[in-house]
Amino acid sequence: MKKRYLYNLILLFSLFGFTSCNSFLEVDVIGKNDTNTFFADLDGLRATLPGAYRVTYNFYDNEFIKYGDVAGNMVRMSNITGGNMIEQYNFTSEPSQETSAVGYLWKRGFIVMSNVNNILEYAPGLKTAYPHNAAEIDNICAQAYFLRALMHFNLVLCYSQPWNYTKDASHLGIPVMTKNPSANNPVIRSTVKETYDRIIEDLNLALETFGTNNTFDAHYASPLACKALLARVYLYMENWEQAEKLATEVISIKGLTPRDKYLSMYSQNYIGDEAIFRLASYDAGKQTSTFYKYGSALAFPADTLYSLFTDSRDIRKDLLYYRPETKTGKVNMKYYMKDTSDPKKGTDIFVLRASEMYLIRAEAFMHQNLPDKAISDVKTLEARALGISPSEVVLNYASNEDVDRFIEIERVKELCFEGHRFFDIARQKKDVIREKATNSIIRRLVYPDYRFALPIPLVEKEANPEIQQNEGY
Repeated sequence: MKKRYLYNLILLFSLFGFTSCNSFLEVDVIGKNDTNTFFADLDGLRATLPGAYRVTYNFYDNEFIKYGDVAGNMVRMSNITGGNMIEQYNFTSEPSQETSAVGYLWKRGFIVMSNVNNILEYAPGLKTAYPHNAAEIDNICAQAYFLRALMHFNLVLCYSQPWNYTKDASHLGIPVMTKNPSANNPVIRSTVKETYDRIIEDLNLALETFGTNNTFDAHYASPLACKALLARVYLYMENWEQAEKLATEVISIKGLTPRDKYLSMYSQNYIGDEAIFRLASYDAGKQTSTFYKYGSALAFPADTLYSLFTDSRDIRKDLLYYRPETKTGKVNMKYYMKDTSDPKKGTDIFVLRASEMYLIRAEAFMHQNLPDKAISDVKTLEARALGISPSEVVLNYASNEDVDRFIEIERVKELCFEGHRFFDIARQKKDVIREKATNSIIRRLVYPDYRFALPIPLVEKEANPEIQQNEGY
C-alpha cells in the first residue's frame, strides 16, 4: 500500500525539527524504533520543543504573514511576472504549486504538529521515569498544546472557507492531527467545526497543564498567550461573549506599548509592553524582511492603506516610509532592523499582542449592540497613535455600521503587514477590493468564491487519494 504523504512527511521530519530547514530533506527516513530511542530521556523532549518553535517561525516568516496581506487589499506587488507570492496576489493558486505557498504552508504546518505530537505522546512515560522533572515536563506539554492549536488554526484559515461559510461550520476543514498517523491509517479532513473544537480543546488543555505556573516570557507560549489566542478564535467563530470576556482578561494584565517606544518594537526588536507571543528570530531566515526590503521590495503598501492615515500625527504612518521625516520612499518598515550589528538577528515576529485584544473586544462589543464601549476601545488605540488622550479623539457615529467601519480602519492601521487582512475580509464575508492602480489581474474578488481557500497540495492528494480537494481546484 502506498504510504500517505502526511505520514511520510511526519515520519521523515518529526525527529529533526530542531535542525535547520535546509537539512530536513537530507535526513534518512526513520522508523518507530528510532523515535523511541530519541525520546528515551528528557533530552529528546527538550530538543524537540525548540525545533517546533523554529519551524513555527519559518511558517510565519516564509509564507503565512505574506499570504495574509498579499491576498488582501492593502499591498501592491512590484513584479507580477513571477516570483514569491505572485499566485496568491493574482488568485491563481493551483494544487501543483508544491514549492510555493500552496505546498509549503501545508508542509511546515504539519511539521510543527508532528514535533508537538511526539512531545505529547512520549511525555507521560518520561514523567513517570523522571518524577522530579514533572513540572518541567508539564510546562513543555502545555507549550506543545498551544503550538498545535496555533497551527490548526492557521492552517484552517488557509485551506478552508471561513467558519461562517455554512450555518453549522460543516464544510471541509483540515485533518485534525492529535497523533502522528501510521502508514495504513487514512488521513482525511475534519469539518471546520471539528477543527475549531480541537483548537479550543487544546488551548484549554494547555491552560490546565500550565496550572498555576504563570511565568511569562513573550517568546514562549504562556497562559496569557492561550487566552489571547482563544479570544481570536472566538472572534472568528462570532462567539462575541467569549471573545469579549477573554480579550478583557488579557487587557487587564497586558497594557499597550507607549507611543515613544512604538516604532522600536519593529526597528530595534524592543519586546514591547504589549507583546503576548512573539517568535524569536535569532539565526533564522529573514524572508519577510527581504520581501519588503526598501530598494528591492517585492511588495509595498498600496494606496488603499495610505488613504486610511488621515492624521499626520499618527505614529504608525512612520512605518510606511523609508524616510518618515520627509514622507518619502514608500515601503513597509515593520520588518526593517536598524541594528544590523548581529547578522544572525532578524525581526521577531508578533503573533499576539494587546493592541489586537482591544480590536477584538471592540468588535465583540459592537456585535452585542454596545457601540459606546466599542468606540472607547478604538479611541484607546487611536489616542496612543496620535499622542493625545482618548477624550480628545473624535469619532462621530450614528449606527453600528459606522462603528464597524471605524473598527475595520483601526484594525488595518494597527495590524497591517502582520498577516491578518485577507482572513479578516473572508470572515466578514466581504469582497477583496483593491486600489484602482493595482497591477494584479484581480482587482475585485467577490465573496463567496472558491479562491478564498487555498487548494490542497497535489503531492498530498496523489499520495493520499482519500483526502478531499477544495471545490474549484
